[in-house]
Amino acid sequence: MISSREISSAYELITPHIRRTPVIEVNGADFGIAVDRIVLKLELLQHAGSFKARGAFTNLLTRTVPGAGVVAASGGNHGAAVAFAAMKRNVPAKIFVPSVASRAKTQQITEYGAELVIAGERYADALTASEAWALHSGAMPIHAFDQAETLLGQGTVGLELEDQASELTTLLVAVGGGGLIAGIAAWYKGRTNIVGVEPDQAPTLTRALEAGQPVDAAAGGIAADSLAPRRVGELVFPIIQRYVNRTVLVSDDAIREAQRRLWKTLRVVAEPGGAAALAALTSGQYVPGPDERVGVMICGGNTSAVNFDH
Repeated sequence: MISSREISSAYELITPHIRRTPVIEVNGADFGIAVDRIVLKLELLQHAGSFKARGAFTNLLTRTVPGAGVVAASGGNHGAAVAFAAMKRNVPAKIFVPSVASRAKTQQITEYGAELVIAGERYADALTASEAWALHSGAMPIHAFDQAETLLGQGTVGLELEDQASELTTLLVAVGGGGLIAGIAAWYKGRTNIVGVEPDQAPTLTRALEAGQPVDAAAGGIAADSLAPRRVGELVFPIIQRYVNRTVLVSDDAIREAQRRLWKTLRVVAEPGGAAALAALTSGQYVPGPDERVGVMICGGNTSAVNFDH
């Protein structure tokens, strides 16, 4: 388990390098939800377009980086974040992504100066290739979710959000490999109900909780480049098992509708994975009680789509 003290220390360390992303309070009726208000944490405004920059900088600032630089496997967002942090720290970076990675994300990776390698069709394929390269080159691997430094960085989202909106009783968080939700849950430690939201075509955490351990699951759907790693991490699972209250599954159509509503109501452009947590509310898969004060992580915005009107 990672401690609140460790998360606080990580936050102090990375604060000069990250953005304190804003929260916005919205009327639930504007999104077709029977709740007076919802608090959205706009982490898609973070450097490199997602929360992943927090974990990337935590790794680079707390570990000794060899001359060979760093290597990472990613569906796209983690790779962009590592590439960005490496650029800022003047460190060589090599990023392995699967063929499902969106052009918006792969273009970011190369624009930040990292070497990009397409390896296989899914995240698991890219991870295998990156591990082989780390052994061959001596580069420092930065895991997207199943690594203590990464978890500490992602946990700073919870620290920051509690300071901004201490009244929340429930927080909805999208789940891929589990790094974000585990980091946040490690910060709150039961003070707030944490609910994981997954695409129904990538029920990675749901299947793990049913089995009592990480197991392989389907890895499809429109958010496959961010929420479909095949299985959750061994390190993150005990944290999730202890502190996450439940998971809900949402359809691709529900995710698209959540993207559209974010655009129509706030002119916020979220990628599918970034809108998944909101989809739990807009689709009715999660229905808050009358006294719940609900927060939603809008965790990524790396997409080339800019108009959800049609």
